[in-house]
Amino acid sequence: MQGRVLAIDMGSKRVGLAVSDELRLTVRALAPLPRTPWKRLLSSLAELCEQFDVRSIVLGLPLRLDGDEGDAAQEVRRLGRNLQLSLKLPIFFQDERLTSREAESSLRERGLRASEISDRVDSEAASIILSDFLEAQNRAES
Repeated sequence: MQGRVLAIDMGSKRVGLAVSDELRLTVRALAPLPRTPWKRLLSSLAELCEQFDVRSIVLGLPLRLDGDEGDAAQEVRRLGRNLQLSLKLPIFFQDERLTSREAESSLRERGLRASEISDRVDSEAASIILSDFLEAQNRAES
């Protein structure tokens, strides 16, 4: 498959975002969005999809550590259905267990201060989710 993929990490305060290049080789974190009411969030996501010519979306699926789906995962699946109906783009889900912790430690290793880490952790997690998703897609295709 070709075309950009947008990754979304739904945080309680912020929505982390990352986008791939057209060939799906590289991943770039974008500025997070504030967690706003649905219509405003949808409008912001629609603008991003148009701006970057996004061809599909991957949502981080917050599974429990044992791999089961809890309330948070069900909420993300509901959100995915609504995004698919509204944006008319294919929606995929990617296990996001421990990505926030991985994102925090990656940002810390780069020397960022605590305040900078909290501002960037959601989009850094979205980058990890997108990288994991693209890696899984490449494995499935080869």
